[in-house]
Amino acid sequence: MSGVSRDEMRPAGYAALLERFGNSGAPNWHRSIVASGTVRRTERAGMTVLDVYPATYWPGDSSVDHLEFALKYDGTNLALLASLLPAISREEITRYVRSRPTGKYARRIWYFYEMLTGEQLDVEHSIGSGFVDLVDPEEQYTSSIAVPVRRQKVRDNLLGDVRFCPTIRRTPRLEAMRAKDLTSRAAQLAASYPPDLLRRALGYLYTKETKSSFEIERIRPNASRIERFVTLLQAASTEDFCVKPQLIDLQNQIVEPRFKETDYRTNQNYVGESLGFGRERVHYVCPRPEQVPDLMAGLIEAHGRMESGKLHPVLEAAAIAYGFVFVHPFEDGNGRIHRLLIHNILSRRGFTPAGVIVPVSAAMLRQPADYDASLEAFSRPIVDLADYSLDDQGRMTVQNDLGPLYRYPDMTAQAEALFQFVEQSIETDMVEELDFLASYDRTKPAMQEIVDMPDRELNLFLRLCIQNNGVLSSAKRSAHFSYLTDDEVRRLEQAIAEGFRRPPRGNS
Repeated sequence: MSGVSRDEMRPAGYAALLERFGNSGAPNWHRSIVASGTVRRTERAGMTVLDVYPATYWPGDSSVDHLEFALKYDGTNLALLASLLPAISREEITRYVRSRPTGKYARRIWYFYEMLTGEQLDVEHSIGSGFVDLVDPEEQYTSSIAVPVRRQKVRDNLLGDVRFCPTIRRTPRLEAMRAKDLTSRAAQLAASYPPDLLRRALGYLYTKETKSSFEIERIRPNASRIERFVTLLQAASTEDFCVKPQLIDLQNQIVEPRFKETDYRTNQNYVGESLGFGRERVHYVCPRPEQVPDLMAGLIEAHGRMESGKLHPVLEAAAIAYGFVFVHPFEDGNGRIHRLLIHNILSRRGFTPAGVIVPVSAAMLRQPADYDASLEAFSRPIVDLADYSLDDQGRMTVQNDLGPLYRYPDMTAQAEALFQFVEQSIETDMVEELDFLASYDRTKPAMQEIVDMPDRELNLFLRLCIQNNGVLSSAKRSAHFSYLTDDEVRRLEQAIAEGFRRPPRGNS
């Protein structure tokens, strides 16, 4: 803010309205300031942007002036609109809409007011000459199937409805990730290896994804639970998991039998950790139990709208899977279902070739800080704003209503994170496993020509060498391979070095 005194700077748009009404909503990703002078500049910090506009941008002093400015420059933030619109007098909004009967921002504000408050303005049907998009597709990702609304002459192209409607902004990072065409990359990898090798690799990747999903929650599943989870992953390509009966069935199959549920939760839950007897650190405050049925009905509807509206599969997976875990509709199993939904959407939408799994949980587990950050981008503002208390048994009571934040989440950070995890899963986990098996298949015959040992012994020798930078240690040789001569050990080590040095087929 160099060169401009604080007295000469005035908040505009959402920032002005939040200051005016003392609203407790989470701040918008974009903040606007109007300053004296003629220079416009932008300051960025992470995912937040501050724009300083010259004095000519001042919208006026009324609330609707700042509301129009917000939609024009700050973007469409449904959670803030849901909190701010009821605070502005209905008469002021009515006069504004009547004074601009053909204006696109007036029609949008009119629609949002009636959608988010449930009240109808005393305004006749719009006389606008044509329909306008409710949300600008150049600013946010929208449904390709827009619903025309004759009353305001707008096309409702939102990703959901009043019960649950996420937004995902078109950031340069997301546009760059979409341009990489990871669908083609996954298909190319799958097609560049023999079918038998691909089948063996997938068997390992399904198990790896299962163990990673449990390990994220520090759970060590037994063989039976692993097998059930793998079966669910394999069913992800054919069944739609995002319907209420199926979600309940998923919960029943992945949790310990005593914690199965027959419906959504009826208790206030939260995510936290114990700091000792009677002390808890709260990481996330979940929606009130009475809000869950509507939120889940809206999430399921949004899933259908995104699927039919051809939203990019990774964007849909981020909005629905993260939306699910933020609603936290069950007492147990939410995180694993959240990750199952990612696979379900990517597979059913054809993002991955038939039968192929992209082990995103492995990437999340490998980069826990990035995964935690994707969750905390939503959870931290909730905890900061929530007015809650815990009794001596750890039961939570939430005093204030944060409904708009849960209903209208900005999922941009989550979409960017999921794209990153998906890309790394393809380029690291899939490539490494396929390359390993291809190298193994080249190496095994060469080793058998040197010593025709049983498969179990050969596999152990190979694994011990790889774990020790290509050399069999003296201790392992004494314990397992004392029958081999020095020359045989040297030649076997050389065969492994040559077999695993050749260019992998997937990158040829």
